[in-house]
Amino acid sequence: MTQAIWEQGYTQNRELSWLQFNARVLAEAEDESVPLLERLKFLSIFTSNLDEFFMIRVGSLDDMAAVDKNHIDNKSGMTAREQLRRIYTAVEPLYERRDAAFSDVERRLRGESLCRLHISELDAAGQKYIKHYFKNVMAPVLSPQIVDSHHPFPHLEGKVLHIAALLAHKKNERLGLLPVPASLPALVFLPGQPGQYVPVEDILLEYADHVFEMYDVLEKTVFCVTRNADINPDDETFGAEEGDFRKRMEKLLRQRRRMAVVRVELNRPISDHFKEYFRTRFEVTDAQIFLSRRAPLKMAYAFSLGEHLPEKQRAALSDPPFTPQQPGMLPAGQSLLKAALKKDILLSYPYETMEPFLQMIREAAGDPHVVSIRITIYRLARKAKLVEYLCAAAENGKDVTVLIELRARFDEQNNIDWSERLEEAGCKIIYGFEDYKVHSKICLITRQDRAGLRYITQVGTGNYNEKTAAQYTDVSLITSNEHIGMDAGAFFNNMALGNLEGKYERLLVAPNSFKDHILALMDEQIAKGGEGYILLKFNSLTDIDVIEKLRQASCAGVRVEMIVRGICCLLPGVKGHTENVSVTSIVGRFLEHSRIFVFGRGADEKMYISSADLMTRNTERRVEIACPIDSQEVRARLHDILYAMQHDTVKARVLQPDGTYCKKPAVPDPVCAQALLMQQAISEAHQQSANPAPPAPGWKKFLHHLFGGED
Repeated sequence: MTQAIWEQGYTQNRELSWLQFNARVLAEAEDESVPLLERLKFLSIFTSNLDEFFMIRVGSLDDMAAVDKNHIDNKSGMTAREQLRRIYTAVEPLYERRDAAFSDVERRLRGESLCRLHISELDAAGQKYIKHYFKNVMAPVLSPQIVDSHHPFPHLEGKVLHIAALLAHKKNERLGLLPVPASLPALVFLPGQPGQYVPVEDILLEYADHVFEMYDVLEKTVFCVTRNADINPDDETFGAEEGDFRKRMEKLLRQRRRMAVVRVELNRPISDHFKEYFRTRFEVTDAQIFLSRRAPLKMAYAFSLGEHLPEKQRAALSDPPFTPQQPGMLPAGQSLLKAALKKDILLSYPYETMEPFLQMIREAAGDPHVVSIRITIYRLARKAKLVEYLCAAAENGKDVTVLIELRARFDEQNNIDWSERLEEAGCKIIYGFEDYKVHSKICLITRQDRAGLRYITQVGTGNYNEKTAAQYTDVSLITSNEHIGMDAGAFFNNMALGNLEGKYERLLVAPNSFKDHILALMDEQIAKGGEGYILLKFNSLTDIDVIEKLRQASCAGVRVEMIVRGICCLLPGVKGHTENVSVTSIVGRFLEHSRIFVFGRGADEKMYISSADLMTRNTERRVEIACPIDSQEVRARLHDILYAMQHDTVKARVLQPDGTYCKKPAVPDPVCAQALLMQQAISEAHQQSANPAPPAPGWKKFLHHLFGGED
């Protein structure tokens, strides 16, 4: 009888793997070598990551447990209910670690005169100010409610802080609820005491007895609920009579706010009697109620807290400032549109600035030779110059087509708003497909000049988001290759026609051709046996067919190196299966987001950049693009990035056969990949300002120069 894959020991559950990733984020908050304000930000990122995990992944499993109790995860053999139990067990110690890390960071910040104070710590002047603040600022906007036979339990929005109070009156108990108004600031700073503050929920908790003054307050706590947010637009059938896709998404966003509770968080221990109110009202078990003793339940304030320190002190507690540099392949002042007509150009974010790409769109908007601009959009910043330039192009008479994905998780409303703005300016708007999200990052500019039609195609690994381009690592290729341009044109035509079965000469396009080509490229390396080589950098691996092919490659003697930031359902180093596979994860100052695929070495090497991770949702249920890299100069630059990642000894964590991660051994000269890439970008920008000729790429040359060696 053939063993199931999960019984062979080389795969692991995706949810537990994701929790390991978030634990690596938490480890950055625990790391004393990380500047103090950055540690606080990592605590905030860990918290928001965990919120989204419960909203989406736990919410989805909760649905699965209800509708298909016998469904088995194909990488762990667990049912949905079994996965939920394992998740709850794994999450509880993460809360304890977060509390410990927060306590340490808070204690150290106090030494820097940035103090989160408890009400009991306030002196007489502070007590007086907070009392005045509560009476004159907070009390007028409060909406308290009791719950009894005449006052039904209200709907509580997810991730909104509330005060719950167990009340007694004439031997009768009831529940009191007090939402923290969204209009109030998260922190209340004390006048004349720079850096001293009290969280607004702590003030409300203290004054809950005054709010419910006609009752005896037996117990009270700050709490919030997390609701299932895994809405699926395809759960319902919408006919033409129900309006366009934009209206449909607005309806589903309203639905999200009322979905089932999957987690309750408390900020202090409470009696089992009080806890029963939460279990009953929200239909949760004790395993779904989590206690955060020290860390606040919401930590978005972490990103602005440093503004309350003097500039010099704030700088000492933060990462050294870094500004994205002029791209190494584009001399300052040179038009990217014109440069790309001569050679392929690579932009590497956030080390290099996104501005040349934006200026390329702006230039195209006013270029009389430009006939059309077509682009796919998945996520945009709240303020987007890209939209301004696309609107200007349409207003200048260009044919502008924007394929905008309205189902980009948690950016749905933002994309709805931008689609309306673009449509008003005269852009042609396409919303994609019923069953497939369009996640590809591609832009095609078509020019008509004396030489005929020319294509400038941009293909990237990340969104056209001006904010995250300074925070996420991504790469962007701009090329005038005719075959890639013709493929891009065919792609947009197919999207407009609703055709997912299009044929392409150079581009790999999911869901039709991407996965098959990736597997075929791996087969080519398998055929080489011990001479084969696969190097992959991406964010998550869950696709069972890709996992099995990588196992086959390892068994054939192919060396497989993977740099996987997040989920990795393939376990390396498992005897008889994955001895030749290594997996490294890097969590650092910037979010690793680029996808780079390399097959083979030397003259036989094939290299691609892609919008897709190797997850089933990307390979089979999304529209994704992978683009071949032909230019030797661009390849060298991509190898620079990969080389840095492979040799990182500071932030790199190595995945072990048991699913845990370990630091690399200490070395005399530690290497931090992201720091090296920043240094390289700065060095190239300086060389460029001194000498217009672009510097030769290559990590060996750069590292030799950096450490005083000879070429």
